[in-house]
Amino acid sequence: MLSMAAQRLTQSRNKMYIHTIMHGPIRNVHRANRLFPLPCACQNLRRLTRLVTRIYDQELRKADIEITQFGLLTALDIVSEANQKTLSAGFAMDSTTLTRTLALLRRQGWIHVRSGKDRRERVFRLTEAGKRQIAAAQPHWEAAERRLRKTLGPSGWKQMQTIVAQATNAATEA
Repeated sequence: MLSMAAQRLTQSRNKMYIHTIMHGPIRNVHRANRLFPLPCACQNLRRLTRLVTRIYDQELRKADIEITQFGLLTALDIVSEANQKTLSAGFAMDSTTLTRTLALLRRQGWIHVRSGKDRRERVFRLTEAGKRQIAAAQPHWEAAERRLRKTLGPSGWKQMQTIVAQATNAATEA
């Protein structure tokens, strides 16, 4: 329940703030690592993202790659080539973070960069080594997917995909 002051502030700005409070314990096999309820959607989603990233990174580590790198490689495999602005927008990723990841992929020899329409634009594409890296990492990515699918079950997996798509669209429009 919002305090009277919070209600007045909310009403005066014509906005409503929703806090997501998780009821009931979050399952965790390690009592010392027990997760606790967080007060807002953002904090809960960030925690979820860290946990899911950890699963994918654990599996992909066997192919010497992280999920952020694998994601960029697979995106470039789909689109053939893209400039940094397109990649940044497509991943809703900060350009500085993207620059660091692209530099690492380039040092690994997994991507090639060329100049674009003007001197500032850089266009990226996969190299043959990048395609081989995707092929080597694919089974490990699939293992991470199986781990989540198994835990969620078919219905939970489908619900998760629907909710993530809805939340992504809502955040894009907010």
